[in-house]
Amino acid sequence: MSTLSYFTRDGLSLAYRTAGEGFPIVFVHGFTGNMRNWALTAPVVARSYRAISVDLRGHGESQASDRPEAYTPDVLAEDVYHLLQLLGVDACVLVGHSMGGRVAQEFALAHGELLRGLVLVDTSAGGRARSVQNVSLEEVEAMIREGGMEAVFDRVVSRGFLATPETRANPEAREAWRRQFLKTSPYAYLYCSRAMAESRVLLDLLPQIRVPALVICGERDEPFVQPSRELHERLPDSRLVYIPGAGHSPQIERPEAFNAALLDFLAAVVPGGAP
Repeated sequence: MSTLSYFTRDGLSLAYRTAGEGFPIVFVHGFTGNMRNWALTAPVVARSYRAISVDLRGHGESQASDRPEAYTPDVLAEDVYHLLQLLGVDACVLVGHSMGGRVAQEFALAHGELLRGLVLVDTSAGGRARSVQNVSLEEVEAMIREGGMEAVFDRVVSRGFLATPETRANPEAREAWRRQFLKTSPYAYLYCSRAMAESRVLLDLLPQIRVPALVICGERDEPFVQPSRELHERLPDSRLVYIPGAGHSPQIERPEAFNAALLDFLAAVVPGGAP
């Protein structure tokens, strides 16, 4: 059973879950996601390790800031660091998906002494364009003012942004996706988008990350296939795994293959292996 708890940083109440015992494995979701993104993975990991997942500010059950500067990747990384300090975690493996992978890279560069391994899932080292599904951030902001996050989902996201055709065609999957998306604050949607577009590119800094790394990407996630290869090439001690048949969220679309790759990596890098 996982336990939902909250901690405070920058005056915001931020949510996290813990489950299991043993060496800590920390999960960081992506843009417009939340802890539910790991629902098919965290319980499996918790059988052998301590699984810790967090809702980033403005996502899921965590409160949102109304300040644009509160959503940069380094600020989000410090939220994760603050949580681990509160929990007394002095070593962990960090798993980040999409935007969470970008946050994980900032964490690794700032707090590498806490890491025993790094897992980057369908992410990049930065440099995204200032648009979503070829819609400018200014247009998205106008949509939010006129129709809220429902309008953004209906007019932009559900048209195909970072999802497989199967997800878009399946009414139940699309509805689950919509419910999750709507738990994202408009502030987080706009300001995370801008922060990711304007953030520094980390490729030249990645050789500083010396811990073992696993780069995972869905083979059908075209925007991130090459960036994943670039991550693998720049990280000194890394392996690259493409998940067959998966798009942007292999931990949801192909959980058995994703979990197998993750558990194999954890067994190799966690001190003493799985208990």
